[in-house]
Amino acid sequence: MLLAVLSGFLLALIAPWIYQQAGDKAGWILAVLPACLAVYFATFLPDVIAGELIVEHYAWVPSLDVDLTMTLDGLSLLFALLISVIGTFIVIYGSGYLHGDRNIARFYVFLLAFMASMLGLVLSDNLISLFVFWELTSITSFMLIGYYHENDKYRKCAHQSMMVTVGGGLAMFAGLILLAMIADSYSLMAILEMSPSEIAGHDLYVPMLVLILAGCFTKSAQVPFHFWLPNAMAGPTPVSAFLHSATMVKAGIYLLARLQPGLGGTEIWMTVLPVVGAVTMFTGMYLALRSKGYKQVLAYSTIMALGVLTMLVGIGTEAAMIAFVVFLLAHAMYKATLFMVAGIVDHETGTKDLTVLRGLKSKMPVTFFCAILAALSLGGFAPLFGFLGKELMFEAVLDAQYLSALLVALAMGTAMMGVAVALILGLRPFWGELSDTPKDPHEAPLSMLLGPVVLASLSLLTFLALEWVDAGLIQAAVPAVWGPEFDFYLARWHGINMPLIMSAISIAIGIGIYWKWDAVRGLMNRLEWLYERGPEWVYNKSMYGGLPWVANRQTRIIQNGYLRNYLVTILMTMVILVGYTFFSRYDEPLSLALDVEFYHVLLALVLLGAAVFASVTQSRLGAVASAGVVGFSVALVYILFSAPDLAITQVLVETLTVILLVLVLFRLPEFVSFSSRGARIRDIIVALLVGGLVTVLLLATGQEQFYDEAISAAHIEGSVALAHGRNVVNVILVDYRTLDTLGEIFVLALAAMGVYAMVKFRAKDDEL
Repeated sequence: MLLAVLSGFLLALIAPWIYQQAGDKAGWILAVLPACLAVYFATFLPDVIAGELIVEHYAWVPSLDVDLTMTLDGLSLLFALLISVIGTFIVIYGSGYLHGDRNIARFYVFLLAFMASMLGLVLSDNLISLFVFWELTSITSFMLIGYYHENDKYRKCAHQSMMVTVGGGLAMFAGLILLAMIADSYSLMAILEMSPSEIAGHDLYVPMLVLILAGCFTKSAQVPFHFWLPNAMAGPTPVSAFLHSATMVKAGIYLLARLQPGLGGTEIWMTVLPVVGAVTMFTGMYLALRSKGYKQVLAYSTIMALGVLTMLVGIGTEAAMIAFVVFLLAHAMYKATLFMVAGIVDHETGTKDLTVLRGLKSKMPVTFFCAILAALSLGGFAPLFGFLGKELMFEAVLDAQYLSALLVALAMGTAMMGVAVALILGLRPFWGELSDTPKDPHEAPLSMLLGPVVLASLSLLTFLALEWVDAGLIQAAVPAVWGPEFDFYLARWHGINMPLIMSAISIAIGIGIYWKWDAVRGLMNRLEWLYERGPEWVYNKSMYGGLPWVANRQTRIIQNGYLRNYLVTILMTMVILVGYTFFSRYDEPLSLALDVEFYHVLLALVLLGAAVFASVTQSRLGAVASAGVVGFSVALVYILFSAPDLAITQVLVETLTVILLVLVLFRLPEFVSFSSRGARIRDIIVALLVGGLVTVLLLATGQEQFYDEAISAAHIEGSVALAHGRNVVNVILVDYRTLDTLGEIFVLALAAMGVYAMVKFRAKDDEL
């Protein structure tokens, strides 16, 4: 399975070469890989139905408990099949839609990498590797949404999608770390084997859940983060079709469903998720009804579907999880079809304005066939698979444990508007008298029709062959999100019951809304002032107004270009943090019984006097000489405490430093006093605080033993045998800390070259 994931990345690397060799046939050739992956994953279906969990373990970073373990159960198999099957048609469709585009090779690269990232996400068992693939989907989708990067508006849309999803992803990463701390494991399977009460009873459960939900809600465009998804329509239609039906926006839904058996069942889970999901589904369909662009209407209807799926996962009952699986499968088929239909209509007519398009049925009969089947499935009409999804959704909200009345009302309102939106998408552009369009409409080529025809037909065939679907994908996926014990089977007819009555009412009212759509949309547009002050307005104000303002202010205060201010900030931060930690946790009395000789005191006075003189003198040469005295005095300290090697190094460094500084001084202007009296007093206080803190720390350190005798003995024993040196300190520096010493040598060499360049530089008179 790891090879199945990596194969997508490998093919992405050579996709430009394949396009160079095969030209327009490249899409058909590249589509062979996802088709083969679909067949490969389908071979696991009998084993998964039988209850087997397929696991392949690959160690990645064992020391950090990070691996590339791939697991395949019913849920991950369902997603893997959707990704690979729909991905096959999207690659082929893209070759026709972007025919002649000069950047189509780049499209193939990022599309294949996007597909591979999503496969890695749904197959990963390790939380860290799951997060890696999660972020890869954000990065690759950013490149795909920003495909037309020459357009400033499209770049802004791509940037928005990445900022929202990556920001939520970082919060989710923190939540996954907390989840691993709770379970003491980074394995999803190990976490889900724990008792749900054990996870829910942990003190970290609530913050962990909030952080994970932040990542899932932003990724799957839940209110109030829904605004980025319609703007993602800036990418080419093949990208939109893939992103909305089977990949990125379903990532958050996948993770919620995956974690539901372990994290669900609590009051916060069964309240927050259903409410957020229900509000999202109603908001999405409401905004879809007031929109007039084909892709825009579809984008908002995707928000509706994501809300439905989130609500069902939150309700968490057996009926809800069965409805989740059915609705997920139905949505993937009809949404991919409708997006490809939208691309065909735009590609062949030159417009996607639903208020303009009319009468395309005679010119584009195959496209009309695909559109009407998929749209009716969206609206929940029988005999299409979407009908079952809507019926089961109604049944789930009727049996919800919390806030059932609110969920039923929002579900009913959404279903009514959904019927109208379905007819607007599938019927309005094709029925009636042919309207004038920028291009003369005609049927699309085979590459663009293949996907819609197959997927639209599947929406019908899955309903007609319901027993096979139920015995296959449904029976495989439901145990992964609910458990092995469930007593339910799909049927085309459950008799006259409340869900059927609700469905019939929604269809009747929805047809009426469709009939008066222009008037309804006009009424909705009276609230334009409210839409303009929504979450996207807050995002734009904070991102393009607030963030630059904060950056400007903090730069003026913190990054002001004055080295002394940087030092004061760093040193005072150290004093506060270290000082607070020391005095709040160290309760041993400090001993001042020090073994001090008279020459120690004399040397300390010399050090102190040289440091004070260097600080107050007006002479640059005097300051350099005083700093040199400080350095040579430190060398004497090393000698007094039996470290002649360090003393020699110190003398050499100080000698070289003094010589270089004296040479540089000839190139610098005279001293100019910039410090006020208050600044000098501040500096004195900071110096006393830092010096006092370091003194206290040294006194405390002298009273404690912070080293292990075994480590010291090992260094001494290995000094001669391993490093052929008797000076243990030198051996540690040169052999045990080789890279550290090499880095220090490199820094000194770089500084020496910089000083040499300054000394040798001779500016022309007119440059002075």
